Amino acid sequence: MLAAGEVAGVAVSGGADSVSLLLLLHELRAELGIQLVVLHFNHRLRGTDSDEDERFVAANANRLNLEFITGSEDVAALARKARLNLEDAARNCRYAFFARLVEDRRVARVAVAHTADDQAETVLGKIIRGTGLAGLGGIYPVAGHIVRPLIEIRRAELRDFLRDRGIAWREDSTNVDQSRLRARIRSKLLPLLEDDFQPAIVSQLSYLAALSRQDEESWTTLVEERFQTLVRHEDDSLRLGVRNLLTPLEFPAVGRAGRSSLRALSARLVRRVLQELKGDLRGFTSRHVEDVLHLATASTSGHKVELPFGIVVERCFDELWFRAGSLRRPVSRQIGSAPERGFQRLLDMDARHEDAIDIPEIGTRLRLKVIDWPTWARDTKLEAPAADFGCLRPPLVLRNWLPGDAFRPEGRLRAHKLARLMLARRIALRERRHWPVLTSNGKVVWARGFAVAHEFAAGDKTRKALVIFEEPI
Repeated sequence: MLAAGEVAGVAVSGGADSVSLLLLLHELRAELGIQLVVLHFNHRLRGTDSDEDERFVAANANRLNLEFITGSEDVAALARKARLNLEDAARNCRYAFFARLVEDRRVARVAVAHTADDQAETVLGKIIRGTGLAGLGGIYPVAGHIVRPLIEIRRAELRDFLRDRGIAWREDSTNVDQSRLRARIRSKLLPLLEDDFQPAIVSQLSYLAALSRQDEESWTTLVEERFQTLVRHEDDSLRLGVRNLLTPLEFPAVGRAGRSSLRALSARLVRRVLQELKGDLRGFTSRHVEDVLHLATASTSGHKVELPFGIVVERCFDELWFRAGSLRRPVSRQIGSAPERGFQRLLDMDARHEDAIDIPEIGTRLRLKVIDWPTWARDTKLEAPAADFGCLRPPLVLRNWLPGDAFRPEGRLRAHKLARLMLARRIALRERRHWPVLTSNGKVVWARGFAVAHEFAAGDKTRKALVIFEEPI
């Protein structure tokens, strides 16, 4: 946890646990080869009591001849502004204070005074509120620059340690506030379990947490390997193949066990993608993960789910697209919905005309040119759609695809909805929104990626043809 030569910050609130941590590390500092700095964060939640805590910790630091660094924040005001409960807001502020000191290189690590009792209370709290296996890991002994040297020591042992030396500590009245779940677990549930069910409940829960952390570390390694291998970054999106998401682990597994391991891996991979987009998993629940898995296993292309924090997951054929940003249209709309924004250009073309239209939405320039069409056109090597100019009637419009568009491309036996044709070509919904279409007097002449409509196709009787060239902008 602490390496020789390091400057270690000791987080001291003034309570028995943190005062014990300070004294123990002070006694061991020469043996460990470390320097100590006393850290205290004033949450300003208990008025003069909070200020007295700060003065008490400062006096202890001075008595031990150690540097003292303090931070402060109006946690109540911040909690109201950020709509957090006081415990979460206090923790965020406190750990942000520690992180700044590490970033500024005033300390290398920060030791905090969580005990075995804290571990047991945390695991019980997670079980009561509802948790997965990852939550059973409880408090990690080492988490980045935070270390917890007392995590296997009982709270009562630390109080005995202080009493034997005649050393005082301060009690935080919020620790006995029965409106808080942790306080009720500490004062009611844990003593009940110890007295009536299992005297070693604290060590048993700590052992359960340790086993859960070991399993979670194995899963994390496996999921990270798959994430780096299978997930593709594209602009503001992360792309994950449905088959890749649902690929089972590469070890012999059959029947229900195989399906269970697959679902566990898939759920963890979904959470890893969400973590990549948001930065953490706070605010996501197992219900959100299940929604994504349902999208992958039971939905079809074009469906999507909206998750918290503006994250949208859309299925595009055999891929899931994860992207940040709010939906610009209702989730319930399916394939065939009109695009949010489109383009439309009225063309005024004669037999000697050429026009170029830029379509920034798809990064394409369409160049339309009227050319002489020789009777031996079938022998030419022109690789571009060509319509019989003599068959075209005004108005001639270049626009985006719209629901209801239908035509019969040359070579097909009958007309089809363009939406159906694009679906058969596996053109993703997001690409269809600005798909270019050329119409003549309201009839579809051409759509990108398809042959010219049968009734407009250039043939042996064609004298002039309208040829459509595409090039990148």
